[in-house]
Amino acid sequence: MFTPNFLTANDKAGAYPASYYAASANPIYGFDTFDGDVTCDVVVIGGGFTGLSSALHLAEQGYDVVLLEAHKVGWGASGRNGGQVGSGQRREQDELEKMLGVDDARKLWDIAEQSKDIVKSLIEKHGINCDWKPGILHADHRERFVKGTHEYADKLRDEYGYDQISKVNRDEIRAMVGSEFYHGGSLDMGAGHLHPLNFALGLAVAARQAGVRIYENAMVSEYTTGENVNVKVRGGPNVTGQMLILGCNGYLDSLDDRVARRVMPINNFIIATEPLDDDVARELIRDDVAVADSKFVINYYRLSADNRMLFGGGETYSYHFPKDIKSFVQPYMLEVYPQLRDTRIDYGWGGTLAITMNRMPYFRRVENRVFSASGYSGHGVAMATLAGQIMAEAVSGTMERFDIMAKVPVPTFPGGKSLRYPLLVLAMTWFSLRDRL
Repeated sequence: MFTPNFLTANDKAGAYPASYYAASANPIYGFDTFDGDVTCDVVVIGGGFTGLSSALHLAEQGYDVVLLEAHKVGWGASGRNGGQVGSGQRREQDELEKMLGVDDARKLWDIAEQSKDIVKSLIEKHGINCDWKPGILHADHRERFVKGTHEYADKLRDEYGYDQISKVNRDEIRAMVGSEFYHGGSLDMGAGHLHPLNFALGLAVAARQAGVRIYENAMVSEYTTGENVNVKVRGGPNVTGQMLILGCNGYLDSLDDRVARRVMPINNFIIATEPLDDDVARELIRDDVAVADSKFVINYYRLSADNRMLFGGGETYSYHFPKDIKSFVQPYMLEVYPQLRDTRIDYGWGGTLAITMNRMPYFRRVENRVFSASGYSGHGVAMATLAGQIMAEAVSGTMERFDIMAKVPVPTFPGGKSLRYPLLVLAMTWFSLRDRL
């Protein structure tokens, strides 16, 4: 049986966390309510980017789709993350070339470019108000990293024809971010950032308008397969469909152990300052781009539409969030921006994402009637959205892009589910120490 620890351990059931995103969310009307058992063509579990995109694209193809969300649409990592829409896969292209060969690595690059395109096109097509802004700055916190960053920018331009990335030296980056913490990096103007919860809510509205029946507060306890797929909603009805899409990511837990052996949830945290004066905000991030740095336990940050510093940093590997998230994340921000020491912190929240051993997403046809995509490893705003479209294609019989993603080897965690946490904690302790060296 499914024990939904991450769905219940840290948050109030059926309510968004007290985040800046929730406080600035676009209004949205209620969704469907159950009136007995439900039948459809395709059942989608999960109301985040993966599930919402799957449902939307399936409905546009003419399928009768039911989406089940344990709490509220966009409630999980999709509505809590850093909002960065990055280029490429989670692993760099030279690593993918060694892993899979040049031809398959290029296919993965093309798919990653499509993931950015679909975010932008969905925003435009459906008029989603989510504060889209261009640009992500990669910032190296060690001088020895800069050479490799610049060489990789050259590789993308020369070998992949990607001309929207430029090299940044030490003086430039310190002017761009108002901090002496960094030594150089690269600026990717083909990437961007957005308000993730409002993007998710926009997808939900579009899906509903396309005919998707969306049920919130519909926590799934189990599913079985046979001639059809039967999904049991905890304390509610049965939902029966011909096909099933798992879009649960970090909240999958034991719903499907075959996926959980390769995909593990971890917690990440963000704080939001009080609104800053325009001149102060531009001293911190001159060009209003998002920033992601080179630490293994990454710092990622950007300015909100109302000039708050949204700063993400720190990870935990237990079920429970820190008691005081603001105090947990603030030291990471002050390491980069000591000038914000006296700035009020208005919001602090956590969320659960999912990682894999090699940080590549896990696409699989788990059974003949069941498709799954998860484990985006912090690179999910764009890739999870595209994953939904790719799984919708797969349900309709077009497997090309799904097969490319499923071809990527994603190993199981050592020791299976029982030992993956203590082993990861040991590994992350080492990497955290490495960040300080």
